Amino acid sequence: MSERATREENVDVVWSGDWVAERLGVGLEGDGELRELLGLALRRNPKRAHLLVSNVLGKHVPQKPSVVYGAGYGLGERVRGLLGEEEARRAVVLGYAETATGLGHAVADGLRDAPYLHSTRRPVAGVAQAGGFEEAHSHATSHLLLPEDPALLAQGADASTLVLVDDEFSTGNTVLNTIRALHETNPRDRYVIVALVDMRSPADRDRLTAFAAEIGARVDLVTRSTGTVTLPDGVLERGQALVAAQEAGAADPVPEAAGHAAPVTRVDLAWPAGVPDGGRHGFTPAHRAALEAALPDLAERIAGALGDDARRGRVLVLGFEELMYAPLRLGTALEQALGADAEVRYSTTTRSPVLAVDDPGYAIRTRLVFPAHDTPADGPGDRYAYNVAGANFDAVVAVVDSTADTPELHSPEGLLARLAAHTGQVLLAVVPSYTPTPVTHSQESAVLPEPLRGPDFSSYAPEDVGWLLQDLSDTELEAPTEEREEAIQSGGAHYAESLPVEYQPSAEYQALFSAALEASAARIARAVGTVTETVLAERGPRPVLVSLARAGTPVGVLMRRWARHRHGLDLPHYAISIVRGRGIDATALRWLAAHHDPADVVFVDGWTGKGAITRELAAAIEEFEASGGPTGFDPEIAVLADPGGCVRTYGTREDFLIPSACLNSTVSGLISRTVLRADLVGPNDFHGGKFYRELAESDVSVRFLETVAARFDEVAGQVEDEAKELLAADRAPTWEGWAAVERISEEYGIHDVNLVKPGVGETTRVLLRRVPWKILAKRGAGADLTHIRLLAKQRGVPVEEVDDLPYSCVGLIHPRYTRGATGADGKAVKGA
Repeated sequence: MSERATREENVDVVWSGDWVAERLGVGLEGDGELRELLGLALRRNPKRAHLLVSNVLGKHVPQKPSVVYGAGYGLGERVRGLLGEEEARRAVVLGYAETATGLGHAVADGLRDAPYLHSTRRPVAGVAQAGGFEEAHSHATSHLLLPEDPALLAQGADASTLVLVDDEFSTGNTVLNTIRALHETNPRDRYVIVALVDMRSPADRDRLTAFAAEIGARVDLVTRSTGTVTLPDGVLERGQALVAAQEAGAADPVPEAAGHAAPVTRVDLAWPAGVPDGGRHGFTPAHRAALEAALPDLAERIAGALGDDARRGRVLVLGFEELMYAPLRLGTALEQALGADAEVRYSTTTRSPVLAVDDPGYAIRTRLVFPAHDTPADGPGDRYAYNVAGANFDAVVAVVDSTADTPELHSPEGLLARLAAHTGQVLLAVVPSYTPTPVTHSQESAVLPEPLRGPDFSSYAPEDVGWLLQDLSDTELEAPTEEREEAIQSGGAHYAESLPVEYQPSAEYQALFSAALEASAARIARAVGTVTETVLAERGPRPVLVSLARAGTPVGVLMRRWARHRHGLDLPHYAISIVRGRGIDATALRWLAAHHDPADVVFVDGWTGKGAITRELAAAIEEFEASGGPTGFDPEIAVLADPGGCVRTYGTREDFLIPSACLNSTVSGLISRTVLRADLVGPNDFHGGKFYRELAESDVSVRFLETVAARFDEVAGQVEDEAKELLAADRAPTWEGWAAVERISEEYGIHDVNLVKPGVGETTRVLLRRVPWKILAKRGAGADLTHIRLLAKQRGVPVEEVDDLPYSCVGLIHPRYTRGATGADGKAVKGA
């Protein structure tokens, strides 16, 4: 049997707390998992004799990064279940330095959308202290709170939950000190305490209950395991004597160093710009998304620098004191990059002085001692790496922040030299220390207004959609269609600077809408189901639907209802403005990034025409990120119908009548098209929109939703089959529609693809909102074009039957529009 196998077998047989338990009479009792999670060691500390050594924390005992990250992430998922998804999104997670900085960050990831902050013992010039507290039993007591944005600890203070994370909950003193200090300035209704193990005595449990009653708040506790530590009388003095005897009797147990020092190689990580090195100053969902996207490349850079032995052997990713999360995630990514051929472990250096004893029944077998290398505020001193020497690592990846990349790190007595004596290769990966830019609460409030919801804005239920718009309902924005068209085509105005007068359908047209809705409800339901199932399969498990206002919004609401009806999912849904030629609402994107993981955002629209908005969105996201905006948004659009072959995610590629295209605001929650005008929309404002309350009697928005949703069960079987086929099919965009539009633009002498509007939906918009020149209808098209023919007749627009058309119809806007070209009534002049 190999030496490594023997060592692992001994770990299975001998509990790593036996040595302390036998000599000091310390007892550890609890649930069945407790001894697998914890071992015991002796502190070199005058305040407490024993140290609970976690096997899943990644501080003192090298462990698989996936196990360490999974322990924290799993606790976060439990907190999310406790709070509910809505409250979990509004929570703030606070971790404790130095031991729980990575654990707290993983818990925040498990909550998914919560921002994260950890306390620190490193003062940072230029960053004001937002709070602090003391840790009574620690060797280093003072914790500082240094958020970049002071509003982080105060946001939603009257309602949002504060989640406090530590590795162990022993007496509760540290957590109670924290809550007391923060509650005095920003009282909250609820706190959640998270720890790997709850080791409190009955008296300590009673004290927490009394404390919660005293401050008038609910305090919950989420832990992985529960137990108690039994300490005999005089244990502190006996422990100190035992430590003194051990240190007097022998030097630190460090296996013999290798005959030569291993090479030290610096790895250029290409750390993503703008992503903090950790949670010292706050870490948002947008930061999380950017890091997740970058991790595979970061890991490949490390893997590429490892030697052949390391890629097939044992690799330790070693973090640095409070810098625990970044190296942990590098470790999880490296696990995936190297696969089963390598054995990746993770731990970090520490300030904590602990006795090392080379005994299988003791949790700290070896220690390396080296000088501090980050110019700490409390002066120079020793630092430690435990259980690294003698562990037969083929390579060690030392991860530090740039503040700690000092001459002391590289000195003959420094960490790198100590590591090089006990491994075959040392890689140094330096993460840039984040430099905060303070943000005032008033600035943040201006940048991130809250979404509007019905019934105050729109006729949709408040849970159906949050409108990332500002309310311009009291502003006069409407202009006659002919005046708008002349101004737009002359270059004197952009179409988004005004609104057309809302079309008021005749009784005949309303009847046509009703008939079309009844006839196509099942067909629409199938398309809704198919596109939703595709999104859930490829962008799940909980996508955030963001519809392009306003045509995409009814589709987003229906997709949300399908997910709830078929899967019990309560998907967030927002509506956002995008303007051709002007891009997407950057303030709305920042709001989304502050509240959700950008990688979860799925943009939704009703249909594609020639693909102009598809291209506009991709360009807008690229520009937004290039300008320093949060990264991670996927510009792919999910649509109900994709007749233009412009996207991968769709319900159908047939060009058919979607009744929501027949009307304007009265089928879209009574909301106008969006408005972007410099005198109304500032740089930190959402784009504008109007709520037409006066049209309530004509509103069919809810009727449209309910009629389609009533057919969900009927089409469920077909949706299942169609979704499977689509997921297995080649859905690459063909851009067939764009080619057809270019051809039509030239054939008809228009020479501007923006005046060619293909598809039933776009043609309907031309007839309702623009000055149409003529309609091209595919020969043989039937009921899908009944409303098109009616609108064309009402406006005096010719309908031309054509062959070889990839769409059911195409609307052509008059290419040389003036009021003289159409006549005073706005109708096209014959032969114009």
